[in-house]
Amino acid sequence: MSLRIGVLGAGYFGRFHALKLARAPGATLVGLHDADPARAAQVAGEAGCPTLGAQELIAACDAVVIATPTRFHAPLATSALEAGRHVFVEKPIAATTAEADALVALAAARGRVLMVGHIERHSAAIRTLRTSLSGRRLQAIEAVRVAPFRPRSLDVSVVLDLMIHDLDLILSLVPAPLAEVRAVGGRVASDHPDWAVAQLRFADGTQAQVTASRVAVSLERRLRAMGPEGELRVDFLARSLEALAPGGAVPVEHMPGWGLDRHSWTDHDSLEAQHAAFIAAIQGGGAHEADGAAGRAALDAALRVEASLAG
Repeated sequence: MSLRIGVLGAGYFGRFHALKLARAPGATLVGLHDADPARAAQVAGEAGCPTLGAQELIAACDAVVIATPTRFHAPLATSALEAGRHVFVEKPIAATTAEADALVALAAARGRVLMVGHIERHSAAIRTLRTSLSGRRLQAIEAVRVAPFRPRSLDVSVVLDLMIHDLDLILSLVPAPLAEVRAVGGRVASDHPDWAVAQLRFADGTQAQVTASRVAVSLERRLRAMGPEGELRVDFLARSLEALAPGGAVPVEHMPGWGLDRHSWTDHDSLEAQHAAFIAAIQGGGAHEADGAAGRAALDAALRVEASLAG
């Protein structure tokens, strides 16, 4: 049976959600809503669906995708969950951890799926990284995600816009609680911090440094992970992973018994994979990536970074 899904928000991400859901297996796009009627009509025309009022759309659906500015996430998700609808909400899950806690509790009480748009969890790159990290003990992680300025998502800081992706990834890799956060950053082209560098310390001693910027000279996405088994390095743009390890395939000079293992991957459509996981969770009632608890943890880490930035 096809799930009736509606999209709340027809901005940059909402448009992509609508266009993908319009042809997603197992789903019927019943409509979309945006506070800007002209924008709603434009995207609805592209997706081949009607425009509806927010509450009218919720009433017509089995599930909703919320891709509005962050301040509207909690109110709209609450309305949808109270109406018995499943909810996919773009990251961050909400504006505050109190709102996130309320959404997690409400979804559990109503027995509804609550999924957060941490799209990296569904990427081929992260799946390759997790496979390569299996059996390795992590002691330090360095992540960099920077991009030239684009005038979108400026209602939040670079921490909630870009850095939260790597915070979520690191939290999924390190099992210990986050113990300490220190950060520096600043404004350049918006009313919120546009670049930030955060240092994280976990209760088991693992440390991480995370750099994010939306005012960079050029695009860069990379990650290093270090521990007793050697270093693992990922260049997400080049789709390459190199892992130094005992017994690695390519011998390393001056390190007898050590070698490099090299991997690459072919990208798939992560948004389509994310939608498929959402639909499967609703239909099968199983676990899924980026549930409400994961979204809440990523938000908490991001807000702790912002608090450190504020001094």
